[in-house]
Amino acid sequence: MTMKLTKLLLVLAAGLMIIRRDSPVVAGTATANLQVSVSVNSNCTISSTAVTFSNYDPISTHATDPADSTGGAVTVTCTKGTSANIGLDLGANFSGSQRRMKDGGATPNYINYQLFSDSGRTTEWGNASGSWLSPAPAPDKNARSFTVFGRIPGGQDVPAGTYTDTVVATVNF
Repeated sequence: MTMKLTKLLLVLAAGLMIIRRDSPVVAGTATANLQVSVSVNSNCTISSTAVTFSNYDPISTHATDPADSTGGAVTVTCTKGTSANIGLDLGANFSGSQRRMKDGGATPNYINYQLFSDSGRTTEWGNASGSWLSPAPAPDKNARSFTVFGRIPGGQDVPAGTYTDTVVATVNF
């Protein structure tokens, strides 16, 4: 009889384990929705590479012809879909609305120049509405580079030396 009782107890214990696994004891259940959100703001960054002209020769090569440069660029990276205007100020040595580079002499000398947003050098690139470069809205978050076209008018009577200027590039978005 002990053997039968042991077998019966084992069968009952196995049955309870099966019932317990398949039917957990739960007092109740409740759920709630958790909202998740984020705001993506329009943002842009700007960087530049220098505009460099070849040597200016006021005696022969540039006695009447201008010296042109396409060495510079402004690079803008904006949030996808952001509209931006890119401006270039008149530089540190301007006079009126004329951009000028200055030499390092004790009595400074200046050479006039201009920056343009087009290869034909017909659209001056400034830092006010109407003279900004206004590209299409950013198609994605990748950087876009825009060439800065420079021109030094011919026929300027300037002494030999190295002339420089610093222009501030701004992105408005």
